[in-house]
Amino acid sequence: MRVLFMTNEYPPHIYGGAGVHVEYLSKELAKLTPIEVRSFNEQAYMDGQLTVRGTKIDASLFSGCPVPLVSPLKALATSLAFNGQGIDADIVHCHTWYAHFGGILAKLIYGLPLVITVHSLEPLRPWKREQIGRGFDLSSWVEKTALEMADAVVAVSKSTYHDVRALFNVDPTRMHVIANGIDTDEYRAVNRPEVLARNGIDYSSPYVLFVGRMTRQKGLYYLLKAAEAIDPKLQIVLCAGESDTPELQVELEAMVSDLRSRRPGIVWIPGMLGREDVIALYSHAAVFCCPSIYEPFGIINLEAMACGTPVVGSRVGGIPEVVADGETGLIVDANLSDAPPHDPQNPEAFAAGLAAAISRLGMDPDLSRVMGEAGRQRVIDLYSWQSIAKQTLGLYESITSG
Repeated sequence: MRVLFMTNEYPPHIYGGAGVHVEYLSKELAKLTPIEVRSFNEQAYMDGQLTVRGTKIDASLFSGCPVPLVSPLKALATSLAFNGQGIDADIVHCHTWYAHFGGILAKLIYGLPLVITVHSLEPLRPWKREQIGRGFDLSSWVEKTALEMADAVVAVSKSTYHDVRALFNVDPTRMHVIANGIDTDEYRAVNRPEVLARNGIDYSSPYVLFVGRMTRQKGLYYLLKAAEAIDPKLQIVLCAGESDTPELQVELEAMVSDLRSRRPGIVWIPGMLGREDVIALYSHAAVFCCPSIYEPFGIINLEAMACGTPVVGSRVGGIPEVVADGETGLIVDANLSDAPPHDPQNPEAFAAGLAAAISRLGMDPDLSRVMGEAGRQRVIDLYSWQSIAKQTLGLYESITSG
C-alpha cells in the first residue's frame, strides 16, 4: 500500500492543528506502509518508509492580482504542480482545502481513490472573507467539490461528522470518524522554570495559559473580555501566533495594551514558541483556556491535558468530546448564533463564564491537580497515534480492496 499525502503544512512549516496531525500521522503510518508527503514548502528528505517532497511556488507569479487572492491561487498552482510531478501511489489523502485541488486532479487523471480528512469547514469560517476576499468563494468551491467526490471523508470528531452531513452532499457510507492524536512521550509534564523566567512569567504565581493564532476562530477576543473578571491573583499568559489580518492583530494588541494598564499579571508572548518551550508553559500552568468559537477537534487541548493541565474550553465543535466536563476540565457554553458569523449570542455572558471557570480551577490547586491527572490518563487511553494510524490504514485497505 503506497500512500500519498497532500498538505499545506509539514515540519518545520506548521502553524495549526492540521499540520501537527499530518506530521505525527505520517510518521506513525510510515511504520506500517510507505508514505510520501507533498507539502507547500521547500523540503526534501527520507526516513525509512517516509518520503517528504516540498514544492514552493514563486509568489511573484501572482504579482498582478490583488494581495488577498495570492494565497488561494498559490494553493491551486501548488496542487497542480503536485500532479505534474507524477504520482506513484495506491491512494491519495488530502489535508485542508489548500491541498484538495491536488486530490481532485489525482482522482480524475490518475484514477486514484481520494481520502480527505476534515480539519475545518469553510462555511463555518465566514470571517475568512476578511483575509482572502473573494478567494473565500474559491476555497469554498474547492472544498465542496472535493468532499462530494471523495471516496472517503474522515471527520476528526463527531461534531465535524454532523457538520459535513448537514452542509454537503456526502453519502454517509463514505463518512468516517477518526480523531486526532497526541504523542504522550513527547507531551508530558516537565519542570523548566527557566522558560517562564525567559518569557516574563512569575514562577511563584499561578497562571492561565492561552496558546493559539490571533484569529476570530480561536476566541482570544473573548478571553481578553473575560480578563478583568478573572481572579487578580492569576497571571494571564497569552502565547499568540499569526493573525488572520493586520487589522485584527492591531485590534487584539490594542485590547492587550489597554488591559495591561488596568490589570497586573498580563504576559503577552507575540509569536509562537518552539514546541519544547510550549510544553513547559503547559506544564507549569494552573489551567489552560481554549475559548474558540469554532474548533472541529481542538488538538491543542490534547497537548495541555497530556502535560497534566486541566482545560477550560468552550462548548463548540469537538472540544466537549475531548475535555470531559467536570473531570478533566470545565466546559463553558458559548451559545453561538445560528446565523453567520456564528458569534456568541451573549458575548458578555460567555466571557463571564470563562472568567468564573478559569478562576475556579486556577485558584484551587488540588482540583487543578486532580483534573490534570485525569486529563493525562484520558489522553493516554483514547488518543494514541498508534491507534489512529491503524484505523487510517484499515480505511485505506477497505477502499482499495473494494
